[in-house]
Amino acid sequence: MSDTPFPAGFLWGGALAANQSEGSYLADGKGLTTVDMIPHGANRMAVKLGLEKRFTLREEEFYPSHDAIDFYHRYKEDIALMAEMGFTVFRTSIAWSRLFPDGDELTPNADGIAFYHKVFTECRKYGIEPLVTLAHFDVPMHLVIEYGSWRNRKMIDFFARYARTCFEAFDGLVKYWLTFNEINILLHSPFSGAGLVFEPGENHEQVKYQAAHHELVASALVTKIAHEVNPQNQVGCMLAGGNFYPWSCKPEDVWAALQKDRENLFFIDVQARGAYPAYSARLFREKGVTLEITDEDAAILRHTVDFISFSYYASRCASAEMNEQNSSAANVVKSLTNPHIARSAWGWGIDPLGLRITMNMMYDRYQKPLFLVENGLGARDELTAAGEIHDDYRISYLQQHIEAMAEAIADGIPVMGYTTWGCIDLVAASTGEMSKRYGLVYVDRDDMGNGTLQRTRKKSFWWYKKVIASNGRDLSSE
Repeated sequence: MSDTPFPAGFLWGGALAANQSEGSYLADGKGLTTVDMIPHGANRMAVKLGLEKRFTLREEEFYPSHDAIDFYHRYKEDIALMAEMGFTVFRTSIAWSRLFPDGDELTPNADGIAFYHKVFTECRKYGIEPLVTLAHFDVPMHLVIEYGSWRNRKMIDFFARYARTCFEAFDGLVKYWLTFNEINILLHSPFSGAGLVFEPGENHEQVKYQAAHHELVASALVTKIAHEVNPQNQVGCMLAGGNFYPWSCKPEDVWAALQKDRENLFFIDVQARGAYPAYSARLFREKGVTLEITDEDAAILRHTVDFISFSYYASRCASAEMNEQNSSAANVVKSLTNPHIARSAWGWGIDPLGLRITMNMMYDRYQKPLFLVENGLGARDELTAAGEIHDDYRISYLQQHIEAMAEAIADGIPVMGYTTWGCIDLVAASTGEMSKRYGLVYVDRDDMGNGTLQRTRKKSFWWYKKVIASNGRDLSSE
């Protein structure tokens, strides 16, 4: 592109999550959290889906989150690498159980607050804006065991206390906040998404949507609190994005795709518009769901978010004949395999135009600024004999998606910023693997936790540095 559509002050950076990067899972008073219970290997999916109750750790299993990439001790080194690339924003999350180890305490853990204060101060030293997610697939295990996690209305007050603590403790350091990461994943991966474990004979849909209601009320309540603590605070919701395409022009397939889109957008419809959408009444009726909603809930929901953040990795395909046999197992959000686009080594579709389509759809629907807070390619990276990583495939992926985002901006969509997912290699949330690498920085660690944790700049590191320096004007790979 000869010029750049990216506005002055556009936020360029990268994203990590506490549970995939920090490690030190019980350090300085931190409590156990849901992700700490999810093992690597054959039992992983059953635990993530809430189908297998895991309230204790097993000696024979490996838990990737326990050590992760040791961001807890290496944050200065890692933030310096981000600054070297020219980041103006760094998205991360706060581990709820570092501040409230059990989740229901009245006063926070001072060591937890001190850690994040140091992280955000380090960001500010380099002129990097922290973009902070309050709940990134992270619920204190005590709340799961004692209260049933988000199926329980008491969670709203626990979360509000935690959020207020964050807004007050980090006031002046953080002004961009997200409430729940990929909130729609609750429907697809209930334990990792919201700490839900099902009992025999339960209506899973009833449990999931009642939990979703509690999260939506909590999100609106903390949005209100954030604005009260500091009117400069900006709060966003966060969607696991990517439109569903109809498998064919058969009307039944078009309707199936619309329904699958609504399934995901339902959450953002509430967070951005302040009330349940019209279609939800029939949805609940057909799923046998009866929500407990108070008048106070309805009033709180009217506190809508300031902007819409989302992840985008791939588009999806739907048909009226979708079933477990013909849908891809590559992601917890099921899709038919689109024959018109390439796929990653893990079976995720690569569809840059789908990003532009998704962004146009979301802005048409909500008329709020967008923020693309996750985008990246999981791939196996190989070190050369000289200790280098030539990840041209990642550069190509990011280049095409940044070009698509530029087209969306040219379409008239206000976009606040862009953060690549896993800017430093981390534990993959989907598979628990380190070998599924997203980073612009390589971390020496394998799937079973072996390695020196040494950081190495990939070829994509230098490319992204050039992209940021040119404010998206120079996307060339040479």
